[in-house]
Amino acid sequence: MAEINFQCKRTVVSTKAVKPGTFYSLSVLDRSMEKNVIRIIYYYHFPSKWDAGGPTKKLRESFSELLSSYPIVTGRLQKNPDGHWMIKCNDAGVRWIEARAKGSVDEWLQMADRVQELKLTYREDMFHKPYFWSTFYVQVTEFEGGGLAIGLSCSHLLADAACATMLVKAWADTTLLQKILTPPLFQPLPSSKLSNETTTHNPFNSLIDHYQSAMSMNQTPPISDPENVKYTSVTFAFSSENMKRCMADARTNGSTTPTPFEALGALLWVCVSNVKGKINELLNMSICLDMRNVLGLDKGFFGNVMVFNKVCGEGLNEVGLVRAARAIADVVGQMGNKEVMDLIEWLGSGSGGEKLTHQLPILNGPDLVCVNWDSLAVYAAMFEVRVPPIRVSYYFERVIGEGQILILSSPEGEGTLSRWAMVTLPEDQAVRLCGENLILRYSPTIMMGAPEKNNHTLG
Repeated sequence: MAEINFQCKRTVVSTKAVKPGTFYSLSVLDRSMEKNVIRIIYYYHFPSKWDAGGPTKKLRESFSELLSSYPIVTGRLQKNPDGHWMIKCNDAGVRWIEARAKGSVDEWLQMADRVQELKLTYREDMFHKPYFWSTFYVQVTEFEGGGLAIGLSCSHLLADAACATMLVKAWADTTLLQKILTPPLFQPLPSSKLSNETTTHNPFNSLIDHYQSAMSMNQTPPISDPENVKYTSVTFAFSSENMKRCMADARTNGSTTPTPFEALGALLWVCVSNVKGKINELLNMSICLDMRNVLGLDKGFFGNVMVFNKVCGEGLNEVGLVRAARAIADVVGQMGNKEVMDLIEWLGSGSGGEKLTHQLPILNGPDLVCVNWDSLAVYAAMFEVRVPPIRVSYYFERVIGEGQILILSSPEGEGTLSRWAMVTLPEDQAVRLCGENLILRYSPTIMMGAPEKNNHTLG
């Protein structure tokens, strides 16, 4: 495995100063994700015309230009009088790390596992004085044999995966086009009080129940200590044709065809439950969905809009694709506008808000977690003409308990049914997952982290 040599760490600031005294409050959905971190790594084949250090210098300059439109990213955390985090936009900048790696980016992708890949995304824990702590980190790694990796890590307090992806896309547009095609919008979540609502309703729904349960979980130890469990990540790439087969197999007679997320989530839910020794039932699973469309938010909205809900696997009479996909679809159907608005209101009220201040929920565990990020424009970030990313990896941390499934779009582009699934499990279980007959029925390409199975199509 190529050795990574860190060249320097610096702070990149905006080319334009923000107005003094500018603050941004964080929403209750933001604050619910304080314990989590997003990491993304973009890999590129950059043109051979670039000399060593050339791409990094160009990217650093355009990133500084970009930050003029993202004052939250260059700000620092402070507590407001209610004890909640807010951002003081003080132009403190973003931590920027420059690194070199031997070999080529293609050689790296043939060999890298989870531990190695995370070395491409620099991260520091929050200081005891958060006012000096950078919430965003960028690492640019040039491969001596050709290629480049751009790693972004950020606190989920400020941004979810959609925001982080939008930030990188805006950076690419700034580099290539000298303008941002989708400017960010910094605004509060919609008001939970609907002016046209004339009837009363019970605000306690499955979303609130799930968040209440997550808060109570904080009083008991997690299923497993992430410090003592060696997790590894395996990526399964499914073609459009094989996704069609999976969706058809997950459909009941006369029912609506499941979405790619529902079908692929069901496939991996069944297989992960199997490798964990479940018999005649499935693991309980927590699904995580982006609520931008549900809440009618502009695609430029900057903030966390990811919401979790529980899918019960215990007691299922059937554990095949059809029943699992139906269970996921039923829970997705419970996550409408009214239910999400009730959750936001509850989190902001005395019943949920006070608990949120003192008992932050661990929402990405200890159940198996399945996250739908297949609508993200993962491969749209081009810093050079006709040079899209050759691969993009996402990490949603911390991983605890049973493990994690991330459903992503593929390099085939928008509008296709092809999907990638990045699965993180304890190492021995991840290896067994790669040999599950039900998964192999759909002929995925398996990449990264599976010993002796990297980058091969298994059938």
